Amino acid sequence: MKELVVISGKGGTGKTSLVASLAALAERPVLADCDVDAADLHLVLEPIIKHSAAFSGGKTASIQTEKCISCGKCFQLCRFGAVIKDESKPPVYTIDSIACEGCGVCSYFCPEKAIDYKPSVNGQWFISDTRYGPMVHARLGIAEENSGKMVSLVRSQAKMIAEKEKSAYVLVDGPPGIGCPVIASVTGADAVLIVTEPSVSGQHDLERVIELVRHFNIPAYLCINKFDLNLNISEGIEKKAIAGGVRLAGRIRYDRSVTLAQVRKLPVAAIPDSPAAQDIRATWDNIIKKINNKECL
Repeated sequence: MKELVVISGKGGTGKTSLVASLAALAERPVLADCDVDAADLHLVLEPIIKHSAAFSGGKTASIQTEKCISCGKCFQLCRFGAVIKDESKPPVYTIDSIACEGCGVCSYFCPEKAIDYKPSVNGQWFISDTRYGPMVHARLGIAEENSGKMVSLVRSQAKMIAEKEKSAYVLVDGPPGIGCPVIASVTGADAVLIVTEPSVSGQHDLERVIELVRHFNIPAYLCINKFDLNLNISEGIEKKAIAGGVRLAGRIRYDRSVTLAQVRKLPVAAIPDSPAAQDIRATWDNIIKKINNKECL
């Protein structure tokens, strides 16, 4: 089993569209949508949910008023201003669930054990079937945190399914950027495919994500989407990537059939005469040759 994580330095580069096409080419891989803050792989693959469960990424505190003796210890110790003091006599204390960071200090030091400290539900995760293979995906609640922990859960579940079904590949749709969920997506992966576009912002953010994968010493490959829109910038991107130890896996032409595929809820690779589909097939062939140690790019 090989795990390939597809990431991008910025959003909007076509990363998810590429993952959907790789799913169609990879012969029943296990899919993991780790872009949990803005998951959208399901829009193309139309998964049928077989299992769902609540996700708890942390804890929140709440005061049991019937036990509280209004000592104010929690108010004094909270570093986040989450404990609210009512100026009545005796004062009544409550905890703002939005401001609470779930550190547990108030619960630990409460002399009357009047503060509940329970796991909070931050979202849901799912195991589904798609027309191309099993898929693990998740939905983080609005303004919820711990997306990195949710990413780790999605990846671990995908690997378990791949081992059970003896799948050759786990394809991960990673989040954009360089933050915690990206780190949770790439750590320990067999290879990373970085998707970028020929723009100034694409070039800048590519440099940041190259530094990230280099830090974790993960084999990294580059795919330039819509490379023919600005050949000069595409050439500069290739040179910088190669200088940073990243091999070129493929270039994808600008192709209006990509939009047609999205409207039809299909991967681009399912559009027979699409130039972009041809480029994606060539990119996939290059990647699997490398990660299977058959030949170098």
